[in-house]
Amino acid sequence: MSELQFTVPAEQSGKRIDSWLAEQIEGLTRSAAQNLLSEQAVSCNGQPLKKNYKLVGSEAITVQLPELKEVDLKPENIPLDIVYEDADIVVVNKPRGMVVHPAAGNWDGTLVNALMYHCGDSLSGINGEHRPGIVHRIDKDTSIRRIAAMKRLWLVLSRMIPER
Repeated sequence: MSELQFTVPAEQSGKRIDSWLAEQIEGLTRSAAQNLLSEQAVSCNGQPLKKNYKLVGSEAITVQLPELKEVDLKPENIPLDIVYEDADIVVVNKPRGMVVHPAAGNWDGTLVNALMYHCGDSLSGINGEHRPGIVHRIDKDTSIRRIAAMKRLWLVLSRMIPER
């Protein structure tokens, strides 16, 4: 476990702690920040903070980050409703109930697992990690078209789409 310490600038007063943490810690999403807060891994002056805590400025914030677990994603032969596909992108109708990205409790049966099988080595994410670069902001209970970018196009898209 690693520990990070921050001092909140006065101009950040009024901002929610989960949003602020997501801006401070590279790669940390707002929902991951909320999980840290739920696990009482974020404190101010030794007291755990709640998810809805609003900054006042000048707080000393401590974050206990758990060790990262290595995840071995496996391609799975899951039927896909492909709307369009070329050398650069795949557009898929994601069915309601299918989880998009593997995460705790859902390591298989996801859209990522299916795309890894369907696209093989041509599918990649940011920095060459062998994982689809899926463009979305949708949960598992929504059916919607998804776009997955192949290696070459993902590099272009990742520079065009803002970090957050």
